[in-house]
Amino acid sequence: MRGVQVWRWMAREERRAVLLDEVEWTVEPGEHWVVLGPNGAGKTTLLNLAAAVSHPSEGEVEVLGAQLGKVDMRALRERIGSVEAKLGRRIRGRATGHEVVLTGAYGSIALQHKRIEPADEERAERLLSEIGAAALHDRFYEDCSQGERQRLLLARALMDEPELLLLDEPTVGLDLPSRERLIGSLDAMAAANPTLPTVTVTHHLEEIPSSSTHALLLADARIVAQGPIAEVMSAELVSRCFDIEVEVAQHGNRWAARVEAGARSLFPPQTR
Repeated sequence: MRGVQVWRWMAREERRAVLLDEVEWTVEPGEHWVVLGPNGAGKTTLLNLAAAVSHPSEGEVEVLGAQLGKVDMRALRERIGSVEAKLGRRIRGRATGHEVVLTGAYGSIALQHKRIEPADEERAERLLSEIGAAALHDRFYEDCSQGERQRLLLARALMDEPELLLLDEPTVGLDLPSRERLIGSLDAMAAANPTLPTVTVTHHLEEIPSSSTHALLLADARIVAQGPIAEVMSAELVSRCFDIEVEVAQHGNRWAARVEAGARSLFPPQTR
């Protein structure tokens, strides 16, 4: 992304609502980025550009060597894998875990039985095993927990060997054990696909996979900081991003944040 701006015209107020402002960002093969920021920071808008779902109002967005606005967006999206909640709600409840993964072979919600080949069956089996979800092979999707469904959607997203993987709050709504199992699956996926770049959007440092290599902090439509994760996950930068004093701790390759009782905004409203 080069000089990217995104805005929406507010007719009643006769003004622009800026969703992204002057974004410069590059993701290289094999990098695993996490995008952090408060609600309304612009994370979803950023991910929609990376997913070739929308265009910037100004600037250039190049995804997998193709510049948005100059290529067939539908064809480009076929090269991008994604894990998002709204997709999961469209999966047929009586589909088995194995069938859910197989639907990713041709990018449709319904399983295309006539197009499935032995190689597709084998890849689905391997993916379930790689992310630690082999036990879900014959379980109906409707009988799976939210965490189990997310792991199946992860395997599904990898089914057609995407060149870029985007994950929009993959652990939202999960309890602690389910969250940790999914994060373990994300780490296993990264190890099994060393050149596949990934972008994971989240609100919480505790949800960052240990395989993450880079971080981008976003607030008020602007990038606060970006770069190698160990450099970006500082108390100073995270506090600036979330506009409150935050303590940041690292345990191995995992992160955690804590706000002291009585902590105040770093920027009073009149100075923001």
